[in-house]
Amino acid sequence: MAEKLRRTMMFVPGNNPAMIKDAGIFGADSIMFDLEDAVSMTEKDAARLLVYEAVRNIDFGTAELVVRINGLDTPFWKQDVRAMVKAGIQVIRAPKVETAAMMDELTAEIEKAELEFGVEVGKTQVMAALESALGVMNALEVARSCPGRMMGIALSGMDYRVDMKTKAYPDEGELYFARNMVLHAARAAGIAAFDTVYGNVDDEEGFLRGVELIHKLGFDGKSVINPRQIPLVNKVYTPSEKEVVESQHVMQAIEEAKAKGSGVISLNGEMVDRPIVLRAERIISLAKAAGVLDKEGVYHAK
Repeated sequence: MAEKLRRTMMFVPGNNPAMIKDAGIFGADSIMFDLEDAVSMTEKDAARLLVYEAVRNIDFGTAELVVRINGLDTPFWKQDVRAMVKAGIQVIRAPKVETAAMMDELTAEIEKAELEFGVEVGKTQVMAALESALGVMNALEVARSCPGRMMGIALSGMDYRVDMKTKAYPDEGELYFARNMVLHAARAAGIAAFDTVYGNVDDEEGFLRGVELIHKLGFDGKSVINPRQIPLVNKVYTPSEKEVVESQHVMQAIEEAKAKGSGVISLNGEMVDRPIVLRAERIISLAKAAGVLDKEGVYHAK
């Protein structure tokens, strides 16, 4: 199966027509229209209608379309769900999720909307944002909820810090535990893991430090709030030419072993075990998805 790029998920305020219209030109893998925190109480209905029309009528290219609905403790979320399912949104992101029961409640409402508007049941995917100590501690049960619909979970650092009675530090040490909980839960459930936004868009050095860290940990990608952050993330997440060439050598060794009828795979005199093969396959798949590896296997740096 081809690797799906989810390196960047760009927040777009649901009440900003200009930003919505241009959202597809910046190269984000996912575009997330925000009906929650970015929209004041008096603009909720207008923002919902604006995003509905945008999803139906604007070509956002290959970007995955996500909407962050209002919280399940508000009077707005059911209207958000009906409108977005009708519009054909690909993913509905629930904020402030703390239990699997919350996701079950959301998916029940989604299914009602799918049946009402003639959308294939199960087509609308969901993701959960974990924003509190309880949500982080329940990360695994949330990640395993909604089988067939759950595409990923995300850490929302701003609210999490408030709940933990801390603040943002330069090394983001306050997020270490939460990041690892979210990541391990996602991997155990076989879904994607997304890191939190970095609020200071002018601190490129700090932003890159965080991106390199989550890349090393194994996150699929990062939420971003400014288009300038997208190429920075993509550069970190795109496999290097050296990584690709080494992976191609691994795959070539597999083919040579098969041709010889050998069950033992070796490269440069060393045994090649299954984890090395899986990593090589993923690097090649990511390189192809990122457009740096063509059909002939030639690397083209971007």
